[in-house]
Amino acid sequence: MQVIYNILCNAIKFTKNLHELVVSITVQKIDNDEVIVNIKDNGIGIDLKVLPKLFTKFATKSKTGTGLGMFISRRIIEAHGGKIWAKNNPDAKGATFTFTLPISQQYN
Repeated sequence: MQVIYNILCNAIKFTKNLHELVVSITVQKIDNDEVIVNIKDNGIGIDLKVLPKLFTKFATKSKTGTGLGMFISRRIIEAHGGKIWAKNNPDAKGATFTFTLPISQQYN
C-alpha cells in the first residue's frame, strides 16, 4: 500500500492541472509465481536528469519533496522479493511505474 501511495502522490504532485489527471492501475498474474502492477499517469513525466537515479536517495526536481519516496518504494518492493522501475510514456504524457511481487504459495 505504501508503494502505491508514494507513486500516486508523485502523480498528483507532478500534474499541473489536477482536473486533467488520469491514473490507471493494472495488475496481471504471470504464471503462478508473480504479479506485475503498472501505474500509469498523464502528468509531466520524469525529468530525464532524474530518471537514471529515480530510485536512489534524494533524487527529485520537486521544490516540496525530499526525494525519498521512490527510494523507500524500491526498498519495500525489494524486501518482498520484487523489482520496480519507471519510464516516461511514449506519447510524452506522464510516466508508468511498474513493479513485480512474488505470489505467496498460500494465494495460488
